[in-house]
Amino acid sequence: MPDDIVLRLDRATAEDLYVALYETGEHIAAGAPITPPNAEETERLGTLLRDLGHALGRRCSPYRDHL
Repeated sequence: MPDDIVLRLDRATAEDLYVALYETGEHIAAGAPITPPNAEETERLGTLLRDLGHALGRRCSPYRDHL
């Protein structure tokens, strides 16, 4: 499994990801509205995407100082 990528999620981030994916699927399937995330959800999902990008070997903008 050398190509596997494993990220650990806290419950809140996992719930946020589930809702985002579910609502996106419903939107694609039936045109259901997507509820905008609140500030805390946006922060958690942004951190998840950043961590996933790093795990995939993607580089951030040189303007990012978290590396």
